[in-house]
Amino acid sequence: MIKSKRFEALSKRPINKDVFMEEWAEKGFIAMKSPYDPSPSIKIIDDKIVEIDGKKREDFDFIDFFIADHSINKKICDDAMKINSLEFSKLMVDINTPRDVLIEIAKGFTPAKIIEVIDNLNVVEMMMAMQKLRARKIPANQAHITNIKDNPILIAADAAEGALRGFREEETTVGVVRYAPFNAIALLIGSQIGRKGVLTQCAVEEATELELAMRGFTTYAETMSVYGTENVFIDGDDTPYSKAFLNAAYGSRGLKTRFTSGTGSEVLMGSTEKKSMLYLETRCLMVTKGAGAQGVQNGAVSTIGITSSVPSGIRAVLGENLIAALLDLEVASSNDQSFSHSDIRRTARLLMQFLPGTDFIFSGYSGTPNYDNMFAGSNFDAEDFDDYNVLQRDLKIDGGLRPVKEEEVIKVRYKAAKVIKDLFNELELSSISYEEIIKVTYANGSKDVLDRNIIKDFEAIDKIMKEDITGVDIVKALIKTGHKDVAEDVLEMLKQRISGDYLQTSSILDEEFNVISAINNKNDYLGPGSGYRVSNETWNRIKNIGNLINKDSF
Repeated sequence: MIKSKRFEALSKRPINKDVFMEEWAEKGFIAMKSPYDPSPSIKIIDDKIVEIDGKKREDFDFIDFFIADHSINKKICDDAMKINSLEFSKLMVDINTPRDVLIEIAKGFTPAKIIEVIDNLNVVEMMMAMQKLRARKIPANQAHITNIKDNPILIAADAAEGALRGFREEETTVGVVRYAPFNAIALLIGSQIGRKGVLTQCAVEEATELELAMRGFTTYAETMSVYGTENVFIDGDDTPYSKAFLNAAYGSRGLKTRFTSGTGSEVLMGSTEKKSMLYLETRCLMVTKGAGAQGVQNGAVSTIGITSSVPSGIRAVLGENLIAALLDLEVASSNDQSFSHSDIRRTARLLMQFLPGTDFIFSGYSGTPNYDNMFAGSNFDAEDFDDYNVLQRDLKIDGGLRPVKEEEVIKVRYKAAKVIKDLFNELELSSISYEEIIKVTYANGSKDVLDRNIIKDFEAIDKIMKEDITGVDIVKALIKTGHKDVAEDVLEMLKQRISGDYLQTSSILDEEFNVISAINNKNDYLGPGSGYRVSNETWNRIKNIGNLINKDSF
């Protein structure tokens, strides 16, 4: 057979390096509407839910028990479940129906009822609904700030640049667990140098993460994973009840919390009970709501390769974000793991959240080149900054980032590196050379910086932990080294922990450390002319990209 030149050319396109899977409901390889998904139902006897979605209480697993006892409003569920699902779907898109009405009714829904509602919507309708259901009026963005060398000076510089570019939350992790304190401290300090009020976290094993938080090195946590089947949940060494307890441990210490879930995790771990990915994710989201978490990081997250391999997978990802918003949770809508060789496809996946806006469009835009991203690479990375800024400009959309000038970036990167050097010297930690500062200031990634003396770093980290150094000690050291401005900003972040104001749903801080949340910045979208609109000031900043042709040059 003679081969077609057209098909030969197409076979070499990046999209054909991606993996695609036929639907296989028996193993859970189905994004939505599995033939094994249950039909909606609920039954209450003596103020106790005794049936959910066709399953009787004596057959409940611990996820069913948790949802029945903590996630459904028993006072309204009978009436809510009687509402026609298609009619409710229409209300989600209707610009005359306020968000509050939908949120209140959804408190009485079961997982199967929510799935039935969502399945009536196409992606455009889902985006229309998301624009209304997002908790906070103003969208924002979160960055991953990591590197393969666990270099804290580079983390501080990248955090400063990321904050300058507009990220309101920044997250780090480690390649080597012992580096966690260094990375958390560097992220905290660098973020405040770039732009005040940025929330930070270090994603590590939960006991370590909680200790870092209690010491004042971090200000939020989002890596408390929940799952949609009991076997997978147990395999994750937890239960809904222990996750609720951990959430309370963070919250009682002034830490903002989000759970993490996503379509496809149960497929990956081999126990889907034949249910669709979105049905199982809905169970996760109802556990998240019942546990009292402020919000959720979801959107397939680290299992996006599985979800995107099946038909309607990317639609299901948007669906899970929308369900989280319907449940009145803060939504950090993933986009944080690279999943496709195709630039066209990864951009299309982004647009589902970028166009309507979510609380955090990325739950991890890589603020570094993807080779340095220790979260396995993001859908967009530092080398896409200019593309992202142009997308905002093309569509007059606030995606949470801003164009910056090269001299501004160099200035904050140098300051962040210098502050870390002076801090380490004052606390008698491992040394940082002037050459390291210069390399980090002008670096694109860890390939451009010097290697650290790892043994000396480990000795310094052990000193931090054994001597019970806290955020207050860091503030004192910053003052002694002449960095009073940075010390005041770090101290303000510690004070925010005490006040607890940013524990409200969908909270961020502005540059004056004012809390902006679903309480005082409530999404009030009701069609054209309402909700969030790009202000003239913001629009002028978005428009001012770096390679403009100056009209005055003619």
